[in-house]
Amino acid sequence: MQISEALERLHAFDETRYAVYHAMSILYVDGDTAAPKESWRGRSRTMGYLSGLAYEAVSDPRLQEAVSTVLQADGTVSARDRRIAELFHEDMEDMLLFSREEYVQNQHLLTQANTVWHEAKEKSDYALFAPYLEKLIAYQRRFAALKDPHKDPYDVLLDTYEKGMCVSDLDPFFALLREELTPLIQTIASLPAPRTDFLHRSYPLHLQRAFSDRLMAMMGIDRDRCNIGETEHPFTDGTNKWDVRITTHYREDDPASSMYSVIHEGGHALYELGVDDDLQFTRLSGGSSMGIHESQSRFYENLIGRSLAFSKAVFPAAKELFPEQLSDVTLEAWYRGINRATPSLIRTEADELTYPMHILIRYEMEKRMIAGDVKVDDLPAMWNDMYRTYLGVTPTCDREGILQDSHWSGASIGYFPSYALGSAYGVQMLANMEKDVDVWGAAEKGDLRPVTAWLRERIHRYGQSLTSAELLLSAGVAPFDPRCYVDYLKQKFSALYGLSS
Repeated sequence: MQISEALERLHAFDETRYAVYHAMSILYVDGDTAAPKESWRGRSRTMGYLSGLAYEAVSDPRLQEAVSTVLQADGTVSARDRRIAELFHEDMEDMLLFSREEYVQNQHLLTQANTVWHEAKEKSDYALFAPYLEKLIAYQRRFAALKDPHKDPYDVLLDTYEKGMCVSDLDPFFALLREELTPLIQTIASLPAPRTDFLHRSYPLHLQRAFSDRLMAMMGIDRDRCNIGETEHPFTDGTNKWDVRITTHYREDDPASSMYSVIHEGGHALYELGVDDDLQFTRLSGGSSMGIHESQSRFYENLIGRSLAFSKAVFPAAKELFPEQLSDVTLEAWYRGINRATPSLIRTEADELTYPMHILIRYEMEKRMIAGDVKVDDLPAMWNDMYRTYLGVTPTCDREGILQDSHWSGASIGYFPSYALGSAYGVQMLANMEKDVDVWGAAEKGDLRPVTAWLRERIHRYGQSLTSAELLLSAGVAPFDPRCYVDYLKQKFSALYGLSS
């Protein structure tokens, strides 16, 4: 096949791929936010049909020949086209491990599993979800065995979310977090806690929604290209930079829950909104890896969102919307309250210091799940035991325990470590950003555009045209040093609680 024909076929498939996955993405968002409960029956059929179209396109020998031709070309194709071909080659290798029938059946399973997870969480009944989780684990174990039978199956899954990452990298990373942070967590638990009573008063939901609008404005999120919906487990979906959806959930007695969901998902959104125009509708749009994506969400949520500087902008806006609820609260009390460190049950509500322990628990569980060392029926007890061991708290029901996260219902086993890696990446990014940008001056004004501009230039704009390793180098995270993350947490929380760091 001639290079010209190969490129023409490659670009034609890129258009088909985008159209199929755009439709599937919108169906997923609708199903998780607005669609009636029983709508999964029709959505499952459509998702299966669309996934079948994608499979047929990928399995076309002419496309495979086109990809091979581009990859074998020596200096006659652009770096952009070569990168597209590389990503398509990876996609084809993964998808074609299974027959068309198996692949489509798995899409049906994913839709059903997500629907059942919602019901199981609502009823706090793990037994409803367990049969689906067992099938999803089996599918992922089979995928790993087919993709690389000589490699640890969990390493295969980790690689799909953060290229090159493996257990031999993550074990020492999490060991460092456990060894260095556990003593500090235990020390702080013995000290008087800052007041947080004001965060559990009655905050009308319509005013919380208005507060979300304020936060998105401070973050510089273009509302003509990004809207906000409501769901059980917040997420972000970006099909292109002109159509990004973030979600949150509201609790009348916990405004911080929605506040930090909005800032976290807003970080994801800013990444998607910042990808260069000429990468849109191609395989090169979107985030480079989940570790990079989570570095952006955790950067905004914690490094900026929980800082004293940003509190100086957010707190007045909160007092304006909630004058009665915050009438007896000072800026200092607000700042200390939103940074209270205490072991808790829910990952998404966890403070910045104890959060890595939530990820460690899931990491250890996933390793055993994929290794086949634990039965699905025993997972809730294992979850509860690990929460007692690592955080000293015990779930009282499945809803606040093993059913709290949606990830496993989507077969996203191997994703969770990305949150901890992303948090650590962000600290090194911040150190480099501070050399070029008045970060805290911008945060104090409630205008994060200079912060986002720095990230856009080094990370966002490239989409998937660069690898995660290349992006980390661009943002100054090379070599990766988890000690920076540990030192940041120890210094911040030692200062908050009056300890010598």
